[in-house]
Amino acid sequence: MDILNDVLDFARAGFAEVNALQGLVIALITALVMTEWKRLPFFVLGAVVVHILVDVLAPVFANGAAFRLPDFLELYFWKQVGLLLVGYLVIISILVLIRRLVLKR
Repeated sequence: MDILNDVLDFARAGFAEVNALQGLVIALITALVMTEWKRLPFFVLGAVVVHILVDVLAPVFANGAAFRLPDFLELYFWKQVGLLLVGYLVIISILVLIRRLVLKR
């Protein structure tokens, strides 16, 4: 039972991570572009890559800060990527389901 609670906590944290303006805009665009359910994993992965790129490039364009790559060797970075994957999986799935129900296609 503890494992199930850990998985649900991870999913909640992922959903909370994506449930900001940046994440919702990326998920909405992804849900509008996605055509088939079998392509969901690829679109989720693409949304995570776009999210990370926006996080890295936003300070560069907004403040003229120096370009810095994420800490690929840190466990924190990969935990963040996992949270984003789960969060985008949940949100994109919900948005695609709503789109299919509303547009009947």
